Amino acid sequence: MTIDDKTRTELEAAVFRRLVEHLRTRTDVQNIDLMNLAGFCRNCLSNWMKEAADGKGVAISKDESREAVYGMPYETWKSKFQGSASPEQLEAMKKTHSGH
Repeated sequence: MTIDDKTRTELEAAVFRRLVEHLRTRTDVQNIDLMNLAGFCRNCLSNWMKEAADGKGVAISKDESREAVYGMPYETWKSKFQGSASPEQLEAMKKTHSGH
């Protein structure tokens, strides 16, 4: 497949937006589940967005990048949707992602 850089960037942006929208609708999927299964979570996405913005000299706060991913302030999302992690989830997290 040969596509120009502009089209590739547009496609990648569309995929990112679709992923974020999917995660917004799947509030039943906890971040710890994502981390244990895929090695990244919503917070990772928001951190990557902030890092990309910082790299381009675009001023965006951690709270703003999280809101861009969560679709609402992070604290609101946590109070509405974040459950308590089970001992099994915490143990899996400790084994696979000790530095996260």
